[in-house]
Amino acid sequence: MFEGLRFQHWQAEQDSDGIVVLTLDRAGSSVNALSRAVIDELSEIVERLSFEPPKGVVVRSGKASFIVGADIKEFEGFGKSGTVQDALENGQRVFQRLARLPCPTVAAINGVCMGGGTELALACRFRVATRDASTRIALPEVKLGIFPGWGGSARLPYLIGAPAALEFMLTGRAASAENAKALGIVDVLTSPELLVESAKELIRHPRTRPLKQRALAWATNLWPVRQILAPILVKQTAAKVRKEQYPAPFALIETWRRGGGLVQRLRNEARAVAKLAGTPTARNLIRVFFLQERLKGLAGGAEHGIKHVHVVGAGVMGGDIAAWCALRGFEVTLQDREMKFVQPALDRAKAMFEKKLKTPERIQPALARLKADVEGNGVVDADLAIEAIFENAQAKEDLYKNAEPKMKADALLATNTSSIPLDELRKTVQKPGRFLGLHYFNPVALMPLVEIVRQDELDPAVEKRALAFCKALDKLPVPVAGTPGFLVNRTLMPYMLEAARAYSEGIPAPVIDKAAKKFGMPMGPIELADTVGLDVAASVGAELGPFLGLDIPASIGDLAKNGKRGKKDGEGFYKWVDGRAQKPEVDPNYVAPDDLEDRIILPLINEAVACLHDRVVDDAELLDAGLIFGTGFAPFRGGPIQYVRDTGADALVAKLESLAAKYGERFKPRPGWDNPSLRGG
Repeated sequence: MFEGLRFQHWQAEQDSDGIVVLTLDRAGSSVNALSRAVIDELSEIVERLSFEPPKGVVVRSGKASFIVGADIKEFEGFGKSGTVQDALENGQRVFQRLARLPCPTVAAINGVCMGGGTELALACRFRVATRDASTRIALPEVKLGIFPGWGGSARLPYLIGAPAALEFMLTGRAASAENAKALGIVDVLTSPELLVESAKELIRHPRTRPLKQRALAWATNLWPVRQILAPILVKQTAAKVRKEQYPAPFALIETWRRGGGLVQRLRNEARAVAKLAGTPTARNLIRVFFLQERLKGLAGGAEHGIKHVHVVGAGVMGGDIAAWCALRGFEVTLQDREMKFVQPALDRAKAMFEKKLKTPERIQPALARLKADVEGNGVVDADLAIEAIFENAQAKEDLYKNAEPKMKADALLATNTSSIPLDELRKTVQKPGRFLGLHYFNPVALMPLVEIVRQDELDPAVEKRALAFCKALDKLPVPVAGTPGFLVNRTLMPYMLEAARAYSEGIPAPVIDKAAKKFGMPMGPIELADTVGLDVAASVGAELGPFLGLDIPASIGDLAKNGKRGKKDGEGFYKWVDGRAQKPEVDPNYVAPDDLEDRIILPLINEAVACLHDRVVDDAELLDAGLIFGTGFAPFRGGPIQYVRDTGADALVAKLESLAAKYGERFKPRPGWDNPSLRGG
C-alpha cells in the first residue's frame, strides 16, 4: 500500500491480518509534537488509506510518550502571521478524514498525551492506554489562553457527556489512564508491552460503548440542556476567573452552547480559537509556557549525582522537602532534636503519599525511602544535605560547623533560608564552592519554584548539579543572587507590607485582597500574609526592612506577638476555619480608595525592576518566570516586566511619583526604570 512512499516523521506497516500500524516518530525531536509537516504527512497517509481501506488502523508513538500536543513554537508563529485559523482548519480536515475512514481506528496511548495528541486520539474510533504511571491524558489548551481547536471541543462532549467533558477542558487537568477510562475517554487499559496487541484486538473485536455512556452523551448535549447548563457553567467559571482576564473558558462554554452538527461545531471551534489566539492573554500565557520550558532546560545535560538527601529540621518546610524528595525516588534521612518533632513530618508525608500515589504498592516504597534520623547519622552518607532550621544566622552557622566535617567530599551543602544573605552564611563553611541555597516555597507539594541561591564562591558545576536535582524533583529552578530576600521574598515583602499598612489605616482586609485579585493575583496580600504566617512575615520583614528602607507595620508584629500568627493558629488578620479564611462582611456603602490597586501592586513592580537592575537574576525572562511560578503573579499579564512593557514604563513611573507625593518616599521609583529591556519585546 505504501510502496515507494518515503515519510520523514511517520512509519506505516501492514501485518498479515491487514491491520496498518502508523508509528509517529518525529524526526529531529525527542518528543512527538504535531507540526504542520507532521500533519501534512498524516494527511497523505490517510488519503492513501481511504483509497485502499485496511482491516483497521492503529496509531502509536515511536517515542517514550504518545504526543505532547501541537508544536507551540510553530503555533506562536501562526499567531504572528495571522494564519491561526488556516492552521486549525487544516488540522481539523486531516483528523476528520481519519475519523471517516471506513475501518476501525485505534489510538494506542503511552506516556504523555496532551492537547493535539488527545484530539488526534478522539478522532479515532477507540483508544487504548497503558496503566503505567507516566500515562497522562489532557486537553490543557485553556492554560495557553485558547481551547481545543482540532476538534477536541467538538467531539469530547458528545463522547463522554457535556458535564465531564467541559470540566476536563475548563480545568485543563491531566487524567491518569484509570481516570480517563472511568470518564469514557479510554476504552481499554493494558500493559506497555501489550499496547499494540490490545489495539489490534479491538480492531478484530470492536466494542460497543456502554448504553449508559451513550445515553448521557446524547441527553447532555440536547439544545434545551445546553441552554440551561451553559449559564450555570459561566457562573461557576466567573467565580474562579474574570472574563476580561481569561476569556478562553467563557468562549469554550459559548461555543459548546451554540452546538450544531459536527461540521458546524468544528467551524465554530476554529473561529473562536483563532479569535482567542490574537488576545494579549493568549500571547502572554504562551510566553509563560516558554518560560516554563526554559526553566526545565536550565540544567542542560548535567547529572545531579544525588541518591541520598539528608534534611536537618523537621518543621513544616524541612519535613515537606524531605517528603517530596522521597516521593520523587530519593533516599531521605530527616533529622531533628527529638522524635516528637520528626513524627508529625512523617505523618504528613504518609498523607501526601496516599493522596499522590494511591495504591499500596506505590505508597510503601516511598514510605520506606523516608527515615527518621534523630542522631543525624545520615549526613555521613548523604550526597546532599539541606539545612531547614529556623531563620537565625548563628544557629545555621553552628550547624554547618558541626555537620560539614562529616560529609562526603563531593556532597552538596544547601540552606533553605528564605532571606539571610548567603555571602554571610558561607563564611563558616569549609568548602564554600559546594554551598548554595535551595529555597523552596510553602506548600512544597504545590509550589513549583525553587530558588537556586548563589554566593560569591559557588562552584558553577555545583549550580548545574542543583539545577539537575530540581529537574529530578519536578520543580522549576531559578538561579538568583544571594542578596537579602533573593528574588521572590524581596519583591513580595513591599507588596505585603503596604497591604498591612493600608489595613492599619482602616481599609478593610477583604477590600485590600479584592483589589489584588482584581489585578489578577491568585490570593490577596492580607490572606497571603496569614497563609505564610505573620511570625514568618515579621521575621523576613525584619531582615529585609533595612535593606529595602521599609518599616514593619505594627499590625503584623502585634498579631504575631499575641499568638495570632495566621492560618496555622486559626487567627491572624482573619479567623481561619478548616483551612479557609473567614472574611468579615464589608459595609456595602464602603468605597475603596481609587488608588488602592496601584498602591498595593506597584511596590511589587517597583522592586521587580530594582531586582533586574541589581542582577538578582540573569535576565528579564527569568525574573518574570520566578515571580509567576513563585508568587502566582497574574500569568495572563506575562510577569512583572512584561506588564511594564505592555503598560508603559513612563506611565508607571508617573504613577509611582504620584503615590510618593501622597504617601511617602517608599513609593519613589527604584533604580532600573531606564533599563532598555523594559521597553523591548
